[in-house]
Amino acid sequence: MFPEYDVIVVGAGHAGSEAAVAAANLNSKVLLITMNMQNIAQMSCNPAMGGVAKGQIVREIDALGGYSGIVTDHTMIQFRMLNLSKGPAMWSPRAQNDRMEFSAKWRELLELHPNIDFWQDMVTGIIVKNKVVKGVYTQMGLEIYSKSVILTNGTFLNGIIHIGEKQFGGGRIQERAAKGLTEQLLSLGFESGRMKTGTPPRIDGRTIDYSELEIQHGDENPGKFSFTKTPELKEQIPCHITYTDTRVHDILRTGFLKSPMFTGRIQGVGPRYCPSIEDKIERFADKDRHQLFVEPEGKNTFEVYLNGFSSSLPEDVQFKAMKKLRGFKNAKMFRPGYAIEYDYFPPTQLKLTLETQKIKNLYFAGQINGTTGYEEAAGQGLVAGINAHLSINDLEPFILKRDQAYIGVLIDDLINKGTDEPYRMFTSRAEYRILLRQDNADIRLTPLAYKLGIRGSEHRMLNVEAKLEAEKEIREYFSTTSVAPDDINELLNSIKSSPLNQKVKLKQILLRPHINISNLSYHLNDLYEFIDKYHKDFIEYSEISIKYEGYINREKELAEKMDRLEEIKINPDFDYNKLKSLSFEAREKLLKIKPVTIGQASRISGVSPSDISVLLVHLGR
Repeated sequence: MFPEYDVIVVGAGHAGSEAAVAAANLNSKVLLITMNMQNIAQMSCNPAMGGVAKGQIVREIDALGGYSGIVTDHTMIQFRMLNLSKGPAMWSPRAQNDRMEFSAKWRELLELHPNIDFWQDMVTGIIVKNKVVKGVYTQMGLEIYSKSVILTNGTFLNGIIHIGEKQFGGGRIQERAAKGLTEQLLSLGFESGRMKTGTPPRIDGRTIDYSELEIQHGDENPGKFSFTKTPELKEQIPCHITYTDTRVHDILRTGFLKSPMFTGRIQGVGPRYCPSIEDKIERFADKDRHQLFVEPEGKNTFEVYLNGFSSSLPEDVQFKAMKKLRGFKNAKMFRPGYAIEYDYFPPTQLKLTLETQKIKNLYFAGQINGTTGYEEAAGQGLVAGINAHLSINDLEPFILKRDQAYIGVLIDDLINKGTDEPYRMFTSRAEYRILLRQDNADIRLTPLAYKLGIRGSEHRMLNVEAKLEAEKEIREYFSTTSVAPDDINELLNSIKSSPLNQKVKLKQILLRPHINISNLSYHLNDLYEFIDKYHKDFIEYSEISIKYEGYINREKELAEKMDRLEEIKINPDFDYNKLKSLSFEAREKLLKIKPVTIGQASRISGVSPSDISVLLVHLGR
């Protein structure tokens, strides 16, 4: 019934969808197995993509040939660039999406791919021979063979849903949990743990009084995520903001005795940076209110997502508390919030390719590795899909370094530090964040995609070359063109910047605070005519490259110094017990994680600089 596939992807969430596309775009034959074909790439939680650091990840996925950015652009209902008051390293795109269109568009693109087949079923186990994965077993009793398998099971592995004192099996509300796979992996020697996440109630938008809420519009000139020619957002739908108060908190507290979180029925660790509303009012008891975002689920529905009100309290307590929110006096609920507890596998059991150490050609990606968020999952899926293809074709692995991508930071953190709580990406986790900006993701990563031979990267590479040429021309113009005091002092005085006494090069003016190409071109006709021929993204990239050149070069130098440690290879099977000068903790961690370079070893939690010195001496360095 089935041929032998190159890659089987288990689970069609954000990680699974990107994994399937990544392998298929390298010409692997892929089978995508999901329990429900109607829920491909479903936005299980908030209907949004991007945000702080997450937006950078989506742009990186796009630069590497993934589809998350393309789907986001096709289904956006609002776009905002966050942190514009800060430096460009912090700028992060965020989109509000139409939930149903998002899933439908993903399915459409996947079905259009000639290298992807589908099967609706539950995977209950993997076929393993001589520590090499050979395929999967399914609930229908099928054995489907492949050269590699990628597990992207999300929250479905032995998932339990909690609402107050009620609990029932499920991976999402009204969807069954996946059974059997955890138990088999444990029998193969893997370690597992439990984590929890949650979601807020969904509200009937027809019953909300929006006149009492603060309105939150999208950007006046909305941007995009994909570097390809995707549709521009013409009409935006606003979000709104409301707040809890002491009355709301008092009502929520009446349900604490029935809260699965406080009574100990939930054993899994929840996300630190996205706590439930009951957790917020307990941990931050000194705060009288908490901000909530009222987010539309789409263009053709009244369903609303109450961001910030995640809860596993009894549904009647959630409902009573919600009615006390400003603008929610007459609100009706479509469904209550709930918590979900699920199995994950500590990612220190993986290689930097996301292949497991114990079973060859078996890969884990997404929440199975202890992460939270669509973007983090999608980034892992893409890397797993690329490496699955490379491995079965005996090609060099694809590993993104910390100075190359946020995806590289994410995977490096997971493998070398592990996580005992849901991992979420922040800009603060990246030591080279001025190199890892959202505007230059294509410059950083599309050449890598082109070198790999990823489908569609030829056209993307032409765009990168055009962008680099534009930056060269714009830099040359600003370095050679002078501006007279009479032409620029009006602008400088208006922003309280020192006026000119003589002609200076335009580059010197651009380096000043509060000066940008936009306001310069408004006052200088020759500049306006010169710059008008370039795409706005090319102008933004060029401006940042010129204004922040010193910072960028300094960070590149630091990255190059650290890269020298990456060049010193270690045999992953080296017996660290032989080196008695290593600390006991270092030996234990090094034996577990099996680093392949000194650089990787230096980032492992518990391995000190003196331990690295011991390794360098042993290696003759």
